[in-house]
Amino acid sequence: MTKHLISITDYSKEDYMRIMELAADFEANPNQNLLDGKVVASMFFEPSTRTRLSFETAISRLGGRIIGFTDSSSSSVTKGETLHDTIKMVSGYADMIVMRHPLEGSARYASEVSDVPVINAGDGANQHPTQTLLDLYSIYKTQGTLDNQNIFMVGDLKYGRTVHSLLMAMSQFENPIFNFIAPKELEMPKEYKQYLDSKGIKYYEHSEFTDIISEADIVYMTRVQRERFSDPIEYEKVKNVYILRNSMLENTKENMRILHPLPRVNEIHVDVDPNPKAYYFDQALNGMYTREAIIAHTLGLK
Repeated sequence: MTKHLISITDYSKEDYMRIMELAADFEANPNQNLLDGKVVASMFFEPSTRTRLSFETAISRLGGRIIGFTDSSSSSVTKGETLHDTIKMVSGYADMIVMRHPLEGSARYASEVSDVPVINAGDGANQHPTQTLLDLYSIYKTQGTLDNQNIFMVGDLKYGRTVHSLLMAMSQFENPIFNFIAPKELEMPKEYKQYLDSKGIKYYEHSEFTDIISEADIVYMTRVQRERFSDPIEYEKVKNVYILRNSMLENTKENMRILHPLPRVNEIHVDVDPNPKAYYFDQALNGMYTREAIIAHTLGLK
């Protein structure tokens, strides 16, 4: 059976730990010629910097070749070609497809059409499983464990696919606690809270976090995404609600780390960057090792 990675729930807890192990292996030795003679299609129907570049670097470091596009305007989609036909055709050319698409559910649909494994590099506001795996690796590296973590999720919890996937993954580990900090318009969707309720996992909702940040092991900041708002006035109302500044980190735990899927706009002030608790650039680098691990795991190369 072709092994796809479309949703973070496609992987078990054992799969997560296997990716952690492989990512550490690739971090110690990033250049391993495992993809020699293989072709990976990189299909980005939506703009991306880190996800696309880290995937393409991972493929290159594994000795593979890359075909594809970085913008759907340079593909036959502009001529009216359907996603079905594009995927069917590309899956004949490549050993694996890495795809980002603005429509929710598009990656699942692609996996049903494709003859080769499909890796979801983000489908709308739905899922971003490879980001979640690099987030898990970042938590694992900095905390030494994925159990007993108090995770603060801050900002756009309604449209932020990274926080949705991270919540699902972390809930597989022992005794997580979630603190959701968001304005009313961007709070965590009800179905995720119901999921935590069904598993008896504790979560708390706040509109502010200055006075409770001392309890956090991980502070996961998110950007309020202009592209997910149909009304620009609504966006303007909430875009600067939460800005993390260095002065707020004074009484935080020694082991606390700040994560952000990037790009940031202004939700983390640049005065935080020199603080050893700022981990978001290391997190982006972890993305390359984790994506090498995902490719090797998916194609059974390790």
